[in-house]
Formats: sequence, C-alpha cells, structure tokens
Amino acid sequence: MSTKFIFIESMDILSTIPQYHTLIVAFVIFWFVWFIAKRRYSRHERVPTEEEVQKKLAEWNPEPLITNPQTSHPSLNPRCVTSRAGKRIVIDGKDCLNLGTHNYLGFVENKDIEKAAIAAVRKYGVGSCGPRGFYGTVDVHLELEKRLADYTNTEEAVVYSYGFSTVASAIAAYCKRRDLVFVDEKVNFAIQKGLDASRTNVKYFKHNDVNDLHELLKKQAELDQRNPKKASKVKRFLIIEGVYANTGQMCPLPDLLALCKKYKLRIFIDESVSFGTLGAHGKGVTEYFNIPRHEIDMIMGSLESALGSIGGFCVGTSFVIEHQRLSGLGYCFSASLPPLLTSAAITSLDIMKNNPEIFESLRENCIAMNSGLQEIQCLDCSSFSGSPIKHVYLKERLDRNVEENLLSKISEKCIENNLAVITPAYLETEKELPRPSLRLCISTLLNKNDIDFALDILKKCAEEVLSL
Repeated sequence: MSTKFIFIESMDILSTIPQYHTLIVAFVIFWFVWFIAKRRYSRHERVPTEEEVQKKLAEWNPEPLITNPQTSHPSLNPRCVTSRAGKRIVIDGKDCLNLGTHNYLGFVENKDIEKAAIAAVRKYGVGSCGPRGFYGTVDVHLELEKRLADYTNTEEAVVYSYGFSTVASAIAAYCKRRDLVFVDEKVNFAIQKGLDASRTNVKYFKHNDVNDLHELLKKQAELDQRNPKKASKVKRFLIIEGVYANTGQMCPLPDLLALCKKYKLRIFIDESVSFGTLGAHGKGVTEYFNIPRHEIDMIMGSLESALGSIGGFCVGTSFVIEHQRLSGLGYCFSASLPPLLTSAAITSLDIMKNNPEIFESLRENCIAMNSGLQEIQCLDCSSFSGSPIKHVYLKERLDRNVEENLLSKISEKCIENNLAVITPAYLETEKELPRPSLRLCISTLLNKNDIDFALDILKKCAEEVLSL
C-alpha cells in the first residue's frame, strides 16, 4: 500500500469526525495550557503585607455556630468547685452540704481507697494507653473482674473503662438489626444510645407499667402466629434499670421476670444506681427481691457511683460475657481502665464486703429523706423510698420552661444557704426529655442533723421562690 493511498484514506476518516469533537479537543488543550500557566504564576504571587492581613481579618465576620444563644444557659455560666466533692463541697466560695454528687457510700473521701490508688500509681504509672485486647490488660484488671464475679455470685465479669460506654456497647454487642427489644420509656441516655447503635426494632412501654408491657407482648404474639417461621428467627430482649436514674423509681423485677419467662425474652438490667445501694449486701435489685442471678441474662453497672471510681462492668454467664471481649466496642477500642482507678474499685468492693452495715445506714438515710420530702407541701417526690436518688418536682405542673426556671432559682437559693442541690441536665436528643426536677443524692455520710438541715433549707428556699 503506497504512502499516498494511506494519506488519502486518513483524510477520509478525519472528514467523517463531527466538527464538535474538534472543538472539544481544542477546548481541552486550551484548558490544560491555562492550568499549567496558572500554577507557574501562582508560585510567584506577591505575599500580602501585614497591613493587608490585618485589614482582611478585621473585615471577617464568621457566622456563629449557634444563633441566638441563651445567655442564662448553665453551660455559659458554670459554677466553680474548689474542693473535693465529698460530704461537703465548696461552690463559688460557699461551703455546702453536698447532695449533688453520686457518692452514695462516701467512698470519695475514704483514706484506704486513696492509699490504694496512690500505691497503684507508683507501681503501674497513670495508665496503659492501650485497649485491653492488645497491651492494655494489667493484673489488677483481671483481679477486679474476678472480685466482681465473686461478689455478684456470677460466673464471669468484664470491665470497661467508662460507665456510659459499658451500657451502650453491651447492648449493641447482642441486639442486632432484626431483633425485637422491649424497653421502659424512661431509660437513661446510655441505654438509648446503645439501642441507636444496634439499629434494632424497639418497642417502648410505659414507665414501670407491667400491664402495658404485657399488652405489647400479647400483640406481638398475635403477629408472630401469622408468620411463625419468621418469628422463630427473631431474638427478643427486655432492657430495664434496677433503679431508674431519671426518676429514682425501682423496677418491679419479679413481675417483669414472669413475663420474660412466659414470652421467652432475654433480660438485661442496668444496675448503675442499684448496685452498691440495694440489698442487704449492696448486690442490687436481684438481691433486694431475692431473685437468683442465673435468671438474669446480663447485669450492667457503673463503678462511678457507689464504688467511687471510674468505669463500668457486666456480669453473667461465661459465654455471655466472653462475647463482649470481641464484640463490645467500648472494650475493644478504648484504652483500658487506669490501674489506679481499678485498684480503687477493688478496695471499694473489699469495704462493701467487710462492712455490710453501711447498706442499712444508707437505706435509713434514704427513707428519712423521703419521709421529710413528703411533708414539703409545694414539692412532690415519687421516687422509691429506698432509692439513693430522689427526683423532686413542683407540686403544681406548669410549662416546661417555667418549671426549669423556678427549679433553677430554688437550686441557686439552696447553694446560697449552704446546701448543694442541682437540677439534672438532659440532652435535647434524648427520646423523651424527663420532667424538670431537683435531684438529691443521698449518702451514708449524712446524719440526722444533716438530713434535717437539708429538708429545712429546701423547704424554705422553695417557698420563697414560689411565693414571688
């Protein structure tokens, strides 16, 4: 084939290409040349002077992250604590009787716990900075887990480094997308986040209402009969709290357990408040009702309230607990609990085991405070009499914002009169915001004079605020 023939054939092929293709190729070539030239020019751009920079900064007016912030919001006006949060606490220079922190057994000021923590710092340092499954496990972690299992009469325990992530991680480790979970409508925020993470099918029943739960279960049983093959593959759970942190009420565990047996539900209990406070030996709501631990599938709890440390734990059968060591995200991916706090928790358990009388002392203080609150006419307290958490509401129900404002003023007046009482804070993302209240935390450190003083000041401040 001659060269002339090839050239003529090539020209014929080019003549068949539409003209807009040529324009596109020309545009791409032009853009590429312009881009290269611009990059070369930008390397030699003039550096702005300091005066020009300051002028630009003066003209910059960024949009606020939050429009129209509430200047009176507690987060923008925090109180300053300048002492240890023990029986007494110094707030903004005021020495107050402390009813604001979860120091139920008075362990925050315990000298033996303090010595154990100091000794652990000297031996292990501050922390491992690594997850338990890698290089974060220290011998005291294994000892604490063994002590917790022995104390609760269970096969095994697992310890987390943060109380909130304990509950949220444990739920998500077992409850999956197609599962069905029945939950009390007043559960705490950690349980809510665990349910969100599990993406499971959640059905809420009225707070502490066994009949409402029974109706939900009967309706579900009717639906299951229509498709028994599908129903057989669905796991079912009941998640409750021993003592509800948002209300101070105790769960009716025997009645709930009867429904679990009838409808084949696995039951998880969050005993963050009830562990170390209920029962003759502080073992929680199961001991209070004399229910064998093996009837509960898993108990979750916090080391941050009664035990005066940090972290959380789960106890139950070995096959239930071991599953979390690979599936509990808070366990697998969080730095392990610092040894000093682990040693503090071990010492707390020793004190609880060797001094069971402290639980009777706590119960008496809780009942005495509860009886006194019932006599304050302008306030209402519906919490369980033996609960260390008391939620105190206004007797007359008002608009939410009005109640929040009045209760905040009562709290401020109490602090001015040397009584630390707080209004609990809730996130707007909670499923249902609890009614505004004053939260009182009772401890074994209180004596009769302290309880009388607290009740007198609370009554006086409430009457002053509500009479305005």
